[in-house]
Amino acid sequence: MTETSIRTRFAPSPTGMFHVGGARSALFNWALAQQQPEGRMVLRIEDTDAARNRPEWTEGILRALAWLGIGEGDPHFEGPLFQSAYADKHRETAQELYKNGSAYYCDCTREQVEERRGNPHLGYDGFCRDRGLEAGPGRALRFRVPEGGPTVVDDRIRGRVEFEHSAIEDFVIARADGSPLFVLANVVDDVEMRITHVVRGEEHLSNTPKQQLLWEALGHTPPVWAHLPVIVNEQRKKLSKRRDKVALESYQEEGYLAEAMVNYLMLLGWAPGEDREIMPWSEMVPLFAVEDVNSSSAFFDEKKLRAFNGEYIRALDTDDFAERCRPWLTGEDTPWDAADYDPEVFRAVAPLAQSRIAVLSEIVPNVDFLFLREPVEDEKSWSKAMKPGVGREMLEAALERYSDTALEWNAEALKAATEEAGASLGLKLGKAQAPVRVAVTGRTVGLPLFESLELLGRERVLERVSAALEKLRAQEAAQ
Repeated sequence: MTETSIRTRFAPSPTGMFHVGGARSALFNWALAQQQPEGRMVLRIEDTDAARNRPEWTEGILRALAWLGIGEGDPHFEGPLFQSAYADKHRETAQELYKNGSAYYCDCTREQVEERRGNPHLGYDGFCRDRGLEAGPGRALRFRVPEGGPTVVDDRIRGRVEFEHSAIEDFVIARADGSPLFVLANVVDDVEMRITHVVRGEEHLSNTPKQQLLWEALGHTPPVWAHLPVIVNEQRKKLSKRRDKVALESYQEEGYLAEAMVNYLMLLGWAPGEDREIMPWSEMVPLFAVEDVNSSSAFFDEKKLRAFNGEYIRALDTDDFAERCRPWLTGEDTPWDAADYDPEVFRAVAPLAQSRIAVLSEIVPNVDFLFLREPVEDEKSWSKAMKPGVGREMLEAALERYSDTALEWNAEALKAATEEAGASLGLKLGKAQAPVRVAVTGRTVGLPLFESLELLGRERVLERVSAALEKLRAQEAAQ
C-alpha cells in the first residue's frame, strides 16, 4: 500500500437502524476508495459505549452496506474493525500527550467552573493549566489548546474554515479513571488505521478543530476533511427519525431496488454532470469528486426516489423482475395460499405489471386477483362501478357473451365482446368495462383488463361475474 493511497473510514452510529444519511456518507466514501487500485474504505464500529454496543446492530450495519453493494469480497473494503480493540492505544496516547505537555490534569468540578465564571455557558477557564497536577482521583486529562490565533480547517467542500482558539476550551480527552473520551479515541483510531480522508456529515464540523489539534500534537498530518451537506425534508428541516422515514431498511422492505437507492443517494449534494441523473454505479465512480459536492442542504425527495425506482424496475428484464418480486409473492405475508400461487402465470403477467409499479411491494395488489380464490372486497370500488342501471345490466350482458363457447378466449376477442355488450346498453367501452373489472379483480384500477381476463381463464371469470351478479341482485332485493 503506497503512502498516497486513499484510506477513508466509515464509522456509523449503532442505533438499530441504518439512516439514509449514513448510507449517503458510506457511498461517497466507497466511491473515493474505488477510484484507486489500493484505495480502501475502513468500516469502524465504535463499540466502547456498552449501552450502544449490540452484536445485532453491527450485523444490521453489515447487511445494510451489503445491500448497497459495499462489503466483504471487495478488495476496497476493510473491516469491520472495532474501536474497543484499540483501548490500550487510547490510554497510551493520552499519557503521551500528557508527557509532551499537550495535556494536563484538572480536578475542577463543573460547579466550581460555573462559580468562577458566573455563567454556565462560558465553558472551562483554564484554571489548572499551570498547577502541575499529576494523575489522581477526580482528575481528568485536558488538552492544552494553543493560545491566540485560529485552527484552520481546509475542508474540501466548505473551503477554508477558521476556528479561533479563544472559542475552544481546553477540552477533556480522558476521564479520571483513564478512559478516553470519544474525541481522542476517534483520532487515535484514525491514526492507527492510517486514514487519509474523513468524509462525514456537517454536524461533525464543530468537532474537527479539536481533532485536528490532536493530530498535530501527535506529530501527524491531519487527513483530508470533507463535511457533507445536511439532508432535509420537504419542509427543509433536517431529516429526523422521529418525524421522517429515514431507515434504509424500510425502503428495502417496501421494495426499492438497491441500484436505484444508490443512484439517488449519490445525487444528494453531488451531480455527475452530462445532464444525466439515471446512471449506474460503475459510471459514477470515476466522475465523483468530493470537491464537487455542494455545501447547501440536500433535499430528500421521496417522490423523486420513487420515480427513480420505477425507471430501474422498467429497465429489468422479465426474469430478473420476476425474481426480485418473489419475496412479496411467496412470503408468509402474501394474501393467498402458497398452493394457489403459480409462477408461470406470474411470469406471463409480469410484463404488464412491470410498467405500472414504482416499488416492488406494489406487485401484490396488482396481481392478487390471479391467485386469490375470490377477488378482494373493496366497497368503494364496488359502489363506484355497480351503479343502478349499469352494474347488473352490464354484467348480465358480459356474462352472456363470455359464456359463448364460440368466443376465442384471448384479449382481443374479449375486448370486442365487452365493447359489444356495452354498446347494447348505450355504454362506451370505458364505462362498460368498469363493472367487469370490479367483479373479476375487486378494484376499479389495475392491469389491462382483457389481458387479465385471458390469464385468469374463462371458468374463473364466469364464476366471478356470476358471483357479482348474485350479490347485486341480493342488494336490489333488499332495497
